Amino acid sequence: MRRVTGFLRDNGISLVFGAAFLAALFGQALAGQAAYNNDLRSVGARALSFGDYLTTSHFAVDVTENWQSEYLQFFLFLFATVWLVQRGSPESKELHKAGTESDEDQRVGEHAELESPRWASVGGVRQALYSRSLGVVMFLLFAGSWYAQSVAGAAVYGEERLRELQDPVPWSDYLLTADFWSRTLQNWQSELLAVGSMAIFAVFLRQRGSPESKPVGAAHSSTGIEG
Repeated sequence: MRRVTGFLRDNGISLVFGAAFLAALFGQALAGQAAYNNDLRSVGARALSFGDYLTTSHFAVDVTENWQSEYLQFFLFLFATVWLVQRGSPESKELHKAGTESDEDQRVGEHAELESPRWASVGGVRQALYSRSLGVVMFLLFAGSWYAQSVAGAAVYGEERLRELQDPVPWSDYLLTADFWSRTLQNWQSELLAVGSMAIFAVFLRQRGSPESKPVGAAHSSTGIEG
């Protein structure tokens, strides 16, 4: 029992957010199925079961267009904050640490510790790759989900055109349509706004006990410290 309790405590963030994600995804699927079936009934088509709806391009595009923007947010934030700073924000490094920092600061090579990851203590390509692995994975997830969104979106767009007795368009042509960029940019702008707002608000506002906030009593000009 103690082991289970310890596991739940040590992994609280991933477990709670993972469960909330699955619950929200399930709720989205139910709402999406209802809305899609209403559209089908309005044109005299047969309604889909829940399982059938999960395999549709409509569900896929609604999911992936949100995923790609989230991963874009993290990818951009990871790489941008290597060089960019924001005075007073806990989302920023200290002002004098802009850049990739020294091997000593990053605990790599000869400065690696006993508990450091193995690739942090070796040189060459492996260390260079591991040093950027988080950003690379976030970029690949963004690129993959953006591609999936474009494929599913092209299928939905083609279906809508067929209902209007128009020919569907190839995937490459769909990438140039207003429909694709409307879906894409409405998510990008919201994510960029959220990141920028958080960086600025955290200069002057506090959340006691959160690592995303400075200590309540920290000066507004204090940069790169967490509560």
